Amino acid sequence: MNLPEKFKVQIITLSDRAFSGEYDDISGPRIKEMLSTFFYTLNWDFNIKTILIPDDASVLGENLKSAGEIYNIVITTGGTGIGPRDITVETVTPLLTKGIPGIMEYIRIKYGAENPDALLSRGVAGIIGKALIYTLPGSVRAVDEYMTEILKTLKHTIYMQYGIDKHKNH
Repeated sequence: MNLPEKFKVQIITLSDRAFSGEYDDISGPRIKEMLSTFFYTLNWDFNIKTILIPDDASVLGENLKSAGEIYNIVITTGGTGIGPRDITVETVTPLLTKGIPGIMEYIRIKYGAENPDALLSRGVAGIIGKALIYTLPGSVRAVDEYMTEILKTLKHTIYMQYGIDKHKNH
């Protein structure tokens, strides 16, 4: 199996307040910036689409059902806490065909050692359809922390996703 000629990425920001115009989404653009640098560094062609939606399970669910067939990578930001409007994890988890729990557990432990509030994030990672999915908290600080760790493993994760064995001795 080969890598896609052009990676299709979707970033979904979930925020009632940003959606209503109360403030600007800064987490989604930060993810886009970090992913763009990652793809440029590898010289991989890519297209990133960003959308902003309210904290609504049906809207997120509808986006994810089609996203798993259209995109190679989906990253959400927001809705991973324990508040009444935090619905991302409950919406994403039943759609996963494969979970990748280790990366999110590691991030929570690493950053939770310094900031125990980081342990309250319930973000998940895995595969939906043909897409890798990562669910990140909504704060820019958390996005920086999560993306820093995700990007360390993303190239290898993509190779694994497409059945490319980079461990073989040639």
